[in-house]
Amino acid sequence: MTTLINVRNLNKHYITVKGEIVHALHDINFEIMEDEFVTVVGPSGCGKTTLLMILGGLLRKTMGEVLLRGTPVEGPRTDIGIVFQQPVLLPWRTVLQNTLLTAEILGLDRKKYTERAVELLELVGLKGFESKYPAELSGGMQQRNAITRALLHDPAILLMDEPFGALDAMTREQMNLELLRIWSESRKTIFFITHSIPEAVFLADRIIVLTPRPGTVARIVDVRDRLPRPRNLKMMGSDQFGEITQSVRDFFASQGGID
Repeated sequence: MTTLINVRNLNKHYITVKGEIVHALHDINFEIMEDEFVTVVGPSGCGKTTLLMILGGLLRKTMGEVLLRGTPVEGPRTDIGIVFQQPVLLPWRTVLQNTLLTAEILGLDRKKYTERAVELLELVGLKGFESKYPAELSGGMQQRNAITRALLHDPAILLMDEPFGALDAMTREQMNLELLRIWSESRKTIFFITHSIPEAVFLADRIIVLTPRPGTVARIVDVRDRLPRPRNLKMMGSDQFGEITQSVRDFFASQGGID
């Protein structure tokens, strides 16, 4: 497998208004391979979102390095797509127009990327909703629209920050299945942050487990051999799934919890 992301000795410190230093991330090291689905779990405040923002070039690191295909990530890049917890769709733009926002910002050919936008909307199950506005969509449909916007410019990696955290349990399960389908068809590398241990296990090839702040990598759990693909919701009741989930839960219990 080809390495896509290298994170080496990554540290992030903040300085408060009182001049105090807050250590958010400490000596983070990991690699992500091409086409891999990596999930991240950790306690609240451990630096998960900070890590994602640094990978996306939206936040400057203090020390260490982040390499994407061998080149440093030092700022926003056109080969990275990001999906946040809230869809952040523009309410005055239709589904198609929201998808095309990326092309407009990057100055890409409108005709070419309109065709791609239509293809992506079909991929995520929004065919027929191209002319609808965000207020006319369910929460899950809005997040699908946000995913098409993030995929439009064909990024090397898709960073997702708790994208289904605000959805109800049943919709969240369906969106997990949809995301796995989209991933299997698009073959995009995905870096996915979640507070849900079962969600992390269900989606992932590997799970990065972060410690309480300052966040560092406590362990990386490889689930590929124990939970083969394709996956379905019945697998969540299997002994293998329960064992993996419990092992991660036991670690957080020993650290004082995840929430």
